[in-house]
Amino acid sequence: MVVKRISCFLSALVVVSACEAPPVSPERAAQICEERARAAQGPTGGVTVGTNSNTGAFGSVEIGISSDLLAGRDPLEVYSECVFDRTGAAPVRPPVLR
Repeated sequence: MVVKRISCFLSALVVVSACEAPPVSPERAAQICEERARAAQGPTGGVTVGTNSNTGAFGSVEIGISSDLLAGRDPLEVYSECVFDRTGAAPVRPPVLR
């Protein structure tokens, strides 16, 4: 009975380890983390206004506020930490922010 439980546990461990995310290239990590650093600079958002022949006028407003912005974190720190977390190394280039 104990051997069967150990076997099931090891099988589950193999399945979980196979679900690990693949490594990210440093350039891709920089792109992803630039977006996160931009969100730490200030609120993000957009406005959509339009019309069509079926329903007439329409519109929407989106506002985004990141937890890094609310915590008052420095966008450069957010970028560096994000790249390190994704690649295990320092950023290969400085971020391009607003």
